[in-house]
Order: sequence, then structure tokens, then C-alpha cells
Amino acid sequence: MFLLFNEGHTPAVVDVVNHFFGEYALQFELKVSKPAWDWLLGKFGTNAEAVFGPYTADNAIPWYTVMFIIACLITLLIIWVLRGRLSDDEPHGGQQTLEVSVLAIRGLLQDVVGPHGLKYFPVVATFAILILVSNLMGLIPFLLPPTTSTSVTFALGISSFVYYNYIGVKENGILGHLGHFAGVHYFSGVILFVMGPAMFIIELISNAVRPLSLGLRLFGNLFGDEQVGSNIANLAPPLTYIGIPAILMVLSVFAAVMQTFIFVLLSMIYIGEVSHAPHEDHGDGTGHEVDGDELVAPVLT
Repeated sequence: MFLLFNEGHTPAVVDVVNHFFGEYALQFELKVSKPAWDWLLGKFGTNAEAVFGPYTADNAIPWYTVMFIIACLITLLIIWVLRGRLSDDEPHGGQQTLEVSVLAIRGLLQDVVGPHGLKYFPVVATFAILILVSNLMGLIPFLLPPTTSTSVTFALGISSFVYYNYIGVKENGILGHLGHFAGVHYFSGVILFVMGPAMFIIELISNAVRPLSLGLRLFGNLFGDEQVGSNIANLAPPLTYIGIPAILMVLSVFAAVMQTFIFVLLSMIYIGEVSHAPHEDHGDGTGHEVDGDELVAPVLT
């Protein structure tokens, strides 16, 4: 039952979830989200059902929500399996794979942000493995990658946007973070007075569209990859159901890895723009500059 697709090409597990929990989700939507959407969309002469379709218990929990929850569970399972029983003397293959992945992300984070950026490792690593698993779910029979939905990719883009702006405000204060948009780190005096307002507007717009660009880039490439594979597989069924998709699977894995890398790299760059290495007077109280490894050094213990 769980490994089938319904007539709408949606994994049957989505129907199962809605069968048990759809009514509860529907009641929540009718009381909370639908009135809010009706109020917002009413200003444009429409309503929630006209935009999203009828609210029913059968579609109360969207397929991409179910798939993303499955991606989170798969991520936890993979980490648990790879971690296994850690050993310094005789590390097993899974532990070595996990250690290589951790060191790769840490090394990239240190190169892009700086040694002090290692304290952001937990969030960045979570982005990396969760997006990679979500992208690769299309290779698992009877599942769909949640990153082929704009709802998921925009949510990931907004999460990255909120996180790096939170870092900027936390480290620099609200005025210092806004001053970064005006270019106070690059200009001074008359130049700042003349260029500051223009720089502020440009940087504000540039930052505002980042969640959109992150989400669209991830969605477009993954959705396009899925559509190409599906169309080619349906050229001459059943002959093209096995051979050609198997060949395209290599390209799918490459696209999944590359899009994960691009999303994580851009998030690191955004963090690097608002985060700065602590100076001597902002160190650890002993008069020397704090090194990133002293702030946090994620290791497997």
C-alpha cells in the first residue's frame, strides 16, 4: 500500500497520511490558515480556494510536506547508521564516510567565512545533508523529491535568509547590520554621504531577492531533471522504462549533489558577508584573538 502511486501520480503514502491525519489538518487550516489567506487574497479580488483549490481532508497535508518529513527521517537514519559505534582505533566505513563529510563541510566553511565561521557548522551541515537527501529521494522507488516543489525550496531559501540576517544583527547590532547595506565598511566621509543611500537601496533589494533566487535555482534544476527523466522514460514504453532512466540516474545524482553544493556555498557566502572575525577587544577576555577552533570544533565523539 505504501509503495504505490495513486491515479494522480502521488505516492500512496500521502493518501495514507491524509487518511489518518487529514481531518485534523483540515480543521486547523479552516480555523487558522484559510481565514488568513482569504483576508490577504481578498485584497486582490480572490480567495484561498480559488488559488489553492478546495480544502478537503484528502489534500489537507500536501505531498511535499509528507516527502519532506520522510527526508528528515531518512537523514536521521543515515547519520545514525553511518555513526554506528565510533572508534578511534578501528573506524568502520560508515564512520569514515561521516568524518570525511564533516571535514569537507568544515573546510569549505572555514575557507569561505573564516576560522570563526566554524561556530555556524551545525546549521550549515544540516542544510547540506537535508537538501542532498531531499534531492536524491527521486532515485528511491515510489518517492518524490520534495525539492521539486517551490513551497519547499522557498522555505529553505527563507530559512537561509533569516539565519544569516540573524547572524548579522547578533554580531553587529541592528544599526551595524543596516549600516552594512549602506557600505559603511567601504566608504567614509563625503563618499559615504553620497553613495550610502544608493548602496543601501541596492543592497536591500539584492538581499530581499535572495530567498527567491535560492528557491528558484534549487527548484528549477531539480524539477527540470525530473521532467526530462520522466519524458524520456515515456518515449517508447516499456523499453525506455529501465535502460535509459538507469543511464540518466548518473546525471540525476550529479545534479542533486551540485545543487546542494551551490545552495550551501551561497549560504556560506551570505554568512561571510555579515560575520566578521573577532578582534582583540572582542575576544575571549584574555587579550588574544579568538580562533574559530576555540569557538567550536565539531567532532565525532
